[in-house]
Amino acid sequence: MKDNIRLLDDQRLERTRILTWVLGVNFVLMVAEIVGGIVFGSLALLADATHMVSDVTGLALALTAQRLLSREPSPRHSYGLQRADVLAAQATGIILLASAGWIVAEAGSRLSDPPEVAAGGMLTVALLGMAVNVGSLVALAGSRTQSLSMRAAFMHMGTDSAGSVGVLIAAAASLAGVRWADSAVSLLLAALLVWSGARILLATTHILMEGTPRDLDVDDITAGIVAVEGVESTHHLHIWHLASDTIALSAHVVAAKTSTLEQAQSIAEEIRQMLDRRFNITHTTLEMEDHPCTDPPVRRDPGRETPV
Repeated sequence: MKDNIRLLDDQRLERTRILTWVLGVNFVLMVAEIVGGIVFGSLALLADATHMVSDVTGLALALTAQRLLSREPSPRHSYGLQRADVLAAQATGIILLASAGWIVAEAGSRLSDPPEVAAGGMLTVALLGMAVNVGSLVALAGSRTQSLSMRAAFMHMGTDSAGSVGVLIAAAASLAGVRWADSAVSLLLAALLVWSGARILLATTHILMEGTPRDLDVDDITAGIVAVEGVESTHHLHIWHLASDTIALSAHVVAAKTSTLEQAQSIAEEIRQMLDRRFNITHTTLEMEDHPCTDPPVRRDPGRETPV
């Protein structure tokens, strides 16, 4: 279990390094796209730049969350600040949806009277954006399954890469004289933002409502506990996320009636090791019982057993 906790700390430190690098290069790209959108008159570039603003904000939130995760527990926060990761991801999802709303409103007003855009400059900025987005995707790819805020950052970069492709298409169409392509591509980018933002909000809400982790089967975990030698049954089993990369479990476990206190403690430790090994559950609270707590307790007198 200690090895898994140490590995988790190392992973969080590595994620902090990656996020710092990705945040820096995306901030530079965001400034370039804002300037390019204004100078070249391109809504598609400004739409992608707006997405970049949400990206940079989301990356900054994810970076802050990774640092908060490393804080030690305190009397006021007995689990530490584990939920910072989830809150950062949820804020990112809200920013994505808000960005989509602005783009749709702006594109709608431009479709009826498409302005002329400087397609050549637009193409140059789009190619720069594509290079930065692909590099960021590669950097984030290895960490996207470990943390919800990292997954949100990866989705940001994925939709940004699609946005860069869209801007390239809009630039090519503008060169061919299709002036409405810039606004049309902006609407497609808005749809991508809604899709990714909605997915992030659904995932974070599930965690904040303390839903059972989607990749775990409660029946499998129950069977694993009951299979431990000396266990008769388990009940009041609860599983939830502390952070998106940290799972907690609490349960009442009925040990064999012949078990001593020392044996019950040994059984509990074996259950903890099994949960850590098989299901990667590192925060476990077990209440050991000699009978289901829903049954009346039994007073044991020599030669007979009667309910209390």
